[in-house]
Amino acid sequence: MALTKYNYNSFDVTPVASKAMGFNSGANGLTTVTEGSMVLIKTLTASSSATISFVDGTSDVVLDNTYPTYLFKFVNAHPETNSVDLQFNGSSDTGSNYNVAKTTTAFQAYQNEAGTATSLMYEPSQDIAQGTGFQGFFSYVGNDNDQAASGELWLFNPSSTTFVKHFISVCNVAEQGDVTKHCFRGGYFNTTSVIDAIQFKMSSDAIDAGTFKLYGIKDS
Repeated sequence: MALTKYNYNSFDVTPVASKAMGFNSGANGLTTVTEGSMVLIKTLTASSSATISFVDGTSDVVLDNTYPTYLFKFVNAHPETNSVDLQFNGSSDTGSNYNVAKTTTAFQAYQNEAGTATSLMYEPSQDIAQGTGFQGFFSYVGNDNDQAASGELWLFNPSSTTFVKHFISVCNVAEQGDVTKHCFRGGYFNTTSVIDAIQFKMSSDAIDAGTFKLYGIKDS
């Protein structure tokens, strides 16, 4: 098999040339490769909100076979109550019920501000084994004025009637006690029915503030 050798010094990495090749430069100056284009579908703002729901066909929300992949972002989700968890669940009946069976895994890394406590560990209390309850993104976000959580949830091919619906999430949270946690979740909705709605809520009381966005990811 013939090998091709590239002269990387000859590449044109100016913004115009990079975009033409499918590369995009982020706000931090790093260059990333993207699969297709990200289209903003809906933005919801929490204000003492019991739930935040994205329901296909409601209020201009699209969550069907228009896109193969959907991305939810939550920015500075702040709870009313100290030491709670932001959670999510899916619906197969356009938001009438959020109780789809799912199997998930969970792990995290954390460190406190003093640098005296660090860890990387699996979180058995945060995973679900074929349960229908809400899945948490993390544990114990603080409700101090400077504490909140930000992250994202990827949902793959929710309109499939052949396969289960995979999802992954990653977020960072400012926990009570001045601890930063980097949290990872993954799993699948164990159904071959469509997932046509996603709901977010705190494990107790309301979402005091925060911005929630839904994007559709086009095919590459």
